[in-house]
Amino acid sequence: MLYRIRHVTRFDYAQPVGFARCNLRLKPILWSGQEVLDYALSVEPGGRTFPARAEAGLANVVRLVMENATSTLTIESSARIRVERPIPVPSPSDPTLAGIARLARESRDASPASPASYLFPSPQIPLDGAIAEWCAPDLSPDRGVLEAAYALATRIQREFDFDPSATLVDTPPRAAFDKRRGVCQDFAQIMISGLRAAGLPAAYVSGYLRTLPPPGQPRLVGADATHAWVLVWAGPDLGWVGVDPTNGIWMAEDHVVMAIGRDYAEIAPIDGIVLGSGAQDMHVSVDVEPLEEAGT
Repeated sequence: MLYRIRHVTRFDYAQPVGFARCNLRLKPILWSGQEVLDYALSVEPGGRTFPARAEAGLANVVRLVMENATSTLTIESSARIRVERPIPVPSPSDPTLAGIARLARESRDASPASPASYLFPSPQIPLDGAIAEWCAPDLSPDRGVLEAAYALATRIQREFDFDPSATLVDTPPRAAFDKRRGVCQDFAQIMISGLRAAGLPAAYVSGYLRTLPPPGQPRLVGADATHAWVLVWAGPDLGWVGVDPTNGIWMAEDHVVMAIGRDYAEIAPIDGIVLGSGAQDMHVSVDVEPLEEAGT
């Protein structure tokens, strides 16, 4: 699939702000199954932008500094990206969860995608006994890793309700778990907490879904905003495999990876500081449009 992505974030401030410094993680990363063909970033009413090192995780980070007073700030990113990613197929020969846990503990990989970096609790995704116990029936140590990951994702999709009013961006996984409702971020965090409790490397993915489905297929939940799902490390041969617990599906050609980290705090699309007084409103618009190869 070839996509054009347009992501617009607009901030309206009740009182003019005199200074802002933000980290923008809006350019999709180079990742297995996708290729960024072109990318553009615009900021109104302007400001200084320059590349910054990703503090953690896998992300393209741009630092934005605004030094002139403004009552509005609009950040627009656009990209053209090719995605060619097959759907994983569980096999009896897949490594078991016990084998994956052992390989991850023994890994000497020091790269940003090292499985050892995603084994342990992170600030926004602590280990939780109740979540671990609920996930455990799907995560038997002798079960194949792909079969187990898909089973857990589809159970979350069945037993939790998508409800944007139930949680906030800083809601802990346990609070969403107790309610059995939330949004894609909550479901990803719950799944990651359960996988890590079982000794498995699991990463948080921020990205996009195709906005309009192919003819005859249902629209995916979360397609009108940035989306979140899970990567689980399936060993050196299979590598990192994506699964979407909000929709109960594998990460495939409808998914575009923007950034990968231990939790949302490491790879939020926009974060930073604003110096000013009064309230602010934020409006986000995301569109992922399929393109015809001949029309590019």
